[in-house]
Amino acid sequence: MTTTPSPPGEVDVVLPCLNEAEALPWVLARIPAGWRALVVDNGSTDGSADLARKLGATVVHEPQRGFGAACDAGLAAAAADVVCFCDCDASLDPTLLVPFVAEIRAGSADLVLGRRRPRGRGSWPVHARTGNLALARLLRRRTGLALHDLGPLRAARREPLLALGLTDRRSGYPLQMVVRAADAGWRITERDVPYLPRAGASKVTGTWRGTWQAVRDMSRVLKETPEREGAAR
Repeated sequence: MTTTPSPPGEVDVVLPCLNEAEALPWVLARIPAGWRALVVDNGSTDGSADLARKLGATVVHEPQRGFGAACDAGLAAAAADVVCFCDCDASLDPTLLVPFVAEIRAGSADLVLGRRRPRGRGSWPVHARTGNLALARLLRRRTGLALHDLGPLRAARREPLLALGLTDRRSGYPLQMVVRAADAGWRITERDVPYLPRAGASKVTGTWRGTWQAVRDMSRVLKETPEREGAAR
């Protein structure tokens, strides 16, 4: 896949997308000026790809279904030094990434994560929040990191991310990124972010079944052995 080089100082924002036409206008309108939105279409049937293109985003097509598959395709297509990740369902505001990027560029962190704080009824179902909390506790045991959330809003430098060699293509991708970054000695920080009710139907955490699948995917990641300690920063 060929990519267009990003202007100096630009940031690429990876937005995994599966039928998010309802949320796309809100999300893309909040991409900070000078940054590039990479909407990774993961098999949408509601015209999301065409709409994203009309709204000025760069569209990447990833036929392999899965959150991790979409995120990794976006990372592969990115060209900027700093890459951010954000859900495409209007539950998280991309403008919140500005201080994340500032922290990365200042050299005070290698990976910045958003700690979700629910805002509004139904923004974070109890079963999803419970599963996330349990995984965060397991992560602390596995890595020693005092993290509270495994949310999708995050920022890091592109080359070190690629060097982590992430392999999960399902719901375990965000956790695998944190686990391998921790094993490589990265400085990982959290920032509180408001978590809003999503637009449209949830594909994962909106149901018990989806949440269970995500927890199972992530639990498998936690069983990885720290064999990539040489990964670059």
